[in-house]
Amino acid sequence: METTNKRQSGDIESIDLSVNIAGVELDNPLMTASGTCGYSDEYADFVDLGELGAFVTKSISVAPRSGNEYPRIVETRAGMMNAIGLANVGLDVFISEKLPKLQAMNLPVFVNIAGVTQADYIQVAEALEDIDIVRGVELNISCPNVKAGGIQFGVDPSAVEKITAAVKKVTRKNKLIVKLSPNVSDITATAQAAVNGGADALSLINTLTAMAIDIDTQRPILANKTGGLSGPAIRPVAVYMVHRVYTQVAKPAGIPIIGMGGIQYASDAIEFLLAGATGLALGTSLFVDPRCIVEIKNGIRKYLADRDKSSVQDIIGALQID
Repeated sequence: METTNKRQSGDIESIDLSVNIAGVELDNPLMTASGTCGYSDEYADFVDLGELGAFVTKSISVAPRSGNEYPRIVETRAGMMNAIGLANVGLDVFISEKLPKLQAMNLPVFVNIAGVTQADYIQVAEALEDIDIVRGVELNISCPNVKAGGIQFGVDPSAVEKITAAVKKVTRKNKLIVKLSPNVSDITATAQAAVNGGADALSLINTLTAMAIDIDTQRPILANKTGGLSGPAIRPVAVYMVHRVYTQVAKPAGIPIIGMGGIQYASDAIEFLLAGATGLALGTSLFVDPRCIVEIKNGIRKYLADRDKSSVQDIIGALQID
């Protein structure tokens, strides 16, 4: 009988995909990108979200937000642009009506939080401390589609450190994840500022500021004029930024990265892992095919099996530059 050092197909399922995000154990690295799956029940008819390692909610603010005017989504080649404007039900309704649905998934939940002032972020983060299913808050200081708050906090390193430190004071149970903007000259500067402020983890990248024009009306398509570009078109940028932050900031500090930006196939996910990401957030791809969650998981397992690896940990940050 011919023998091989490669794992047999029956052994692929035994490969360990579990990861640890700042002390929160996940069965696998996959999670939703904030804003793309609402509050979980929106995708229930299309895919079992229990296949994920964690669920990241859309942004939650103190008061409800209606968001920007329509149109606020436009498809682009290899991606999409959105200018939703952080529309959400607000903190009180989120806790009373949405959290029970999240609890039913039996997954760690990270709540993306947004605000106009520093006090807004603190109020939301503090309210989530007493909720068991919530394991972390993702500080959204990098949304390019709102006129107040959002990106104004995320592009200045001193502001990043200040707001991170302020929210860190009230996140005793929950892990503090800081979401970084790519719309800066040096993302390692804002990453270092977040670490200095006490971030437990970093997520990157948020969307790239972009514009689409209707050539017939000669006006911007989005009512907001600009929006955030996401999808496969930004993946090489995201992989590059993840690797820079991993090598220059996160690895030396022992801080995990949640990588995102155009992950559609298993090969995309593996690029982020090799670049240094521990977690992987899916966004635009879920609008195309929610089943990609399962396909990406299976693809990562096959990649590891083909290389006789027993754990996803074996390839995190394994990019060879020399």
